[in-house]
Amino acid sequence: MSATSSSARLFVISAPSGAGKTSLVKALRERLPGLRVSTSHTTRPPRPNEQNGREYYFVATDEFDRLVAADAFLEHARVFDNQYGTGLEQLKDKLAAGSTVLLEIDWQGARQVRRALPDCRTIFILPPSREALRQRLTGRGTDSQAVIERRLADAVTDMGHYREFDYVVVNDEFPAAVDQLVRIVTGTGENLTPGRPELSPVVANLLDSVVP
Repeated sequence: MSATSSSARLFVISAPSGAGKTSLVKALRERLPGLRVSTSHTTRPPRPNEQNGREYYFVATDEFDRLVAADAFLEHARVFDNQYGTGLEQLKDKLAAGSTVLLEIDWQGARQVRRALPDCRTIFILPPSREALRQRLTGRGTDSQAVIERRLADAVTDMGHYREFDYVVVNDEFPAAVDQLVRIVTGTGENLTPGRPELSPVVANLLDSVVP
């Protein structure tokens, strides 16, 4: 697959559960109203206030499997017992129109998109600490303690892939994180790479290890 317009740009944004990606993307779209978002398909049930076709296309597992078999997805992955996929045709249409498109997917999907569209740019969102991540997951008030512990364990696995991304943003101070995302999308975020030295203590805390 390739974009049919030279002005088209694709940004892929990933984050562990609880890092604040949804709020950041909402704020980013308010700052950059021309940014288009690709709506993914998922087999998970909608949360309160979510609408089909807005946050996700909510489909049954059988329908999702049918779409996989029909090669209807650019990428798809299983995340926390649910399946997620990016519809190929809707993404092609947005890129063909020359749009700047944001794709919110997990690190597995981001890896697939990089293989299919190597010109895309990828962004990973990190929480400032494991303690902050736990507080955010607990503060949702929607999950049991067992689910929260599993989400934390899964988050550590997810965060271990941060170096695969072109840019990393730490969601510590929300306005600053939004500013960094704006810089990346507008082409001035070249210093926000995963190898910058100031990330080392943050990542060491998040992964409970010494960063090499």
